[in-house]
Amino acid sequence: MRTAYPRRWLAMLGDHAMHQPHLLDRRIGPDWPDLSTHAAVATFEGVPYDERIAVRNTYDALRLGRDANPDAPAISFLPGASADDAPQLITHRAFFGRLTQAANAFAALGVAPGETVSLLLPLVPQAFVTLYGAEAAGVANPVNPLLEPYQLVEILRAARTQVLVTLGPLPGTDIWDKVLRIRDQVPTLAAIVAVGGGSVATARPGDVPVARPLAPPAGGSAVPVFDFDALLAAQPADRLASGRVIAEGDTAAYFHTGGTTGTPKLVRHTHRNQVYQAWVIGLMLRARPGDALLFGLPLFHVGGALTQGLGVLANGGQLVVLSGSGWRNPTAIRDVWRLVKRYRPETFGAVPTILAAALQTPHQPSEVASLRRVSGGGSAIPVAVARSYAEDFKLPVLEVYGMTETSSVHTISYADRPIRLGSVGHAVPYSRVRVVKVDAEGRSTGDCAPGEIGVVAMHGPGVFSGYLSERHNAGAFVEPGWVNSGDLGRIDTDGYLWITGRAKDLVIRGGHNIDPLPIEEICYQHPAVALAAMVGQPDAYAGELPVMYVQPKPGSGVDTGTLIDWIRERTPERAAVPVALHLIDTMPLTGVGKVFKPALRWDAARRVAERDLADLGLPGQRVAMTVEVGAHPVHGSLITVRVTGVPEAERGALAARIGERLGPLAMRHEVVWV
Repeated sequence: MRTAYPRRWLAMLGDHAMHQPHLLDRRIGPDWPDLSTHAAVATFEGVPYDERIAVRNTYDALRLGRDANPDAPAISFLPGASADDAPQLITHRAFFGRLTQAANAFAALGVAPGETVSLLLPLVPQAFVTLYGAEAAGVANPVNPLLEPYQLVEILRAARTQVLVTLGPLPGTDIWDKVLRIRDQVPTLAAIVAVGGGSVATARPGDVPVARPLAPPAGGSAVPVFDFDALLAAQPADRLASGRVIAEGDTAAYFHTGGTTGTPKLVRHTHRNQVYQAWVIGLMLRARPGDALLFGLPLFHVGGALTQGLGVLANGGQLVVLSGSGWRNPTAIRDVWRLVKRYRPETFGAVPTILAAALQTPHQPSEVASLRRVSGGGSAIPVAVARSYAEDFKLPVLEVYGMTETSSVHTISYADRPIRLGSVGHAVPYSRVRVVKVDAEGRSTGDCAPGEIGVVAMHGPGVFSGYLSERHNAGAFVEPGWVNSGDLGRIDTDGYLWITGRAKDLVIRGGHNIDPLPIEEICYQHPAVALAAMVGQPDAYAGELPVMYVQPKPGSGVDTGTLIDWIRERTPERAAVPVALHLIDTMPLTGVGKVFKPALRWDAARRVAERDLADLGLPGQRVAMTVEVGAHPVHGSLITVRVTGVPEAERGALAARIGERLGPLAMRHEVVWV
């Protein structure tokens, strides 16, 4: 629950905490700065960022969060994601001490600055301790535990993992089984640390820990296994025993990206990148010590690890962790407004699928009285969803935009400026965004005019310096320091950024990246397939769903059910299996023979719109509708519904019903009366 802090208590913290609302900023006075205009932001930026920032690394940022109120909750873990759960409370004092012990334990296992601790953990409190403790000792590498073993091996090898922290052999999870299968396939792996699953080590303060395997696989293994709690208990909690001084340019973490079914790329973040994200989130969301946030994003995603995790903890706030499954736990949505009432967050922040699902849960005004804003990103927030929060909840919807390569949020709809639903607002302070034209090599050939669609490029303190593997850096930057987002967008005459599509072909299903190429390659292995292409189909809940288009070989006689089964049996990730497969006579191709995917996306959108409008009509008469989808100079793509034979007096009601059906889709639509 939120905590009130009297000024007499604040006085104990010294002048810094007493006279400014932002813990990470040394220059903000007793009031939040004016950011309501471009000129106001320019004035704010007149003070160099390096003169503002109070700390240079994530360890010291979390220390600031502790010092703001050591005995307030840092983490309230709800095992069932229910508002009725008795939370497992961890104070800021205990949390910082625990992550210090973790850093010391990793160092005792041989981890030095620049060396990697990977973690395969659900959203248990130990995952937060491991993530930030690993950054204090070396480099953290949070990995999606739902990936298949061969994918895990690839990531752990690429990161040169020295220590792996994972869930032990507990019922209801296969993480430990995966670890037993892969631990001898990572040459650099020196130790495994298990959370739960029984005691596997004993240690005394000052000992160098030793351990025995939990369950030796057939043939044995050279990699020892340690118990997490015993390992940390042997370490001091009041200092980094190594004496390390963490520089802002030191690598803090790797995050895997590029989709979950293709070869992942490891994004390299410095401590400076990550501290900037915590600083800017504190600024834009007006974070104060004691503020709570419902937390359900995975820590292998920058939105969870940095925007919400580090951003809340370093600003002295409280993470209300919605079970080990986060927002995937259905109770979290069922109880969402009761949770808001109990913990009184000011910001409701989530990916668009969760924002949309929460709207289906009835609420009372008293339950949401604490909320001051809604924020979301990861994929486009459908305008209809944003409008529901703006109109029904009377809350501003601050849509964010960024990527792993920018340490998460890079643009946002500013709360103190007019909000344009569908836009992702302006670049956050000290960052810049441009829309550029690029050549075949991905290099900028100049800026686009206002309103002209081009490639979105970003620059600022959060932008990474490159991928861990140099082979992935080709085309990553349009100019030195300006990362190529791979997204298409436009900037209007007032400086608002609008995302209109993707130069990349990733399908984003509920904020979850799916690379079409491996699924297409599976499809191509079928003897009846001539051409195959997977694209995203608009969906009101997930944003996009994967659908496959197939041009069969002449005379093959293949059917869609057979092909879907073929793909499902060979696809390692269920989310990547197409929800539909369409057989077409001729695949649309570009002039150089490549599949023209925009045409397929338009066809997929047309099919969805026709399905959703199929039963619409007027009393006593049938309405003729045709749906067209194509390129649009402002919106990128547009659904056009042409309606014939409707009297003018009845058009308003029918247009409203069409809007109810198509409004939840991220793609815009218009109605044309014929």
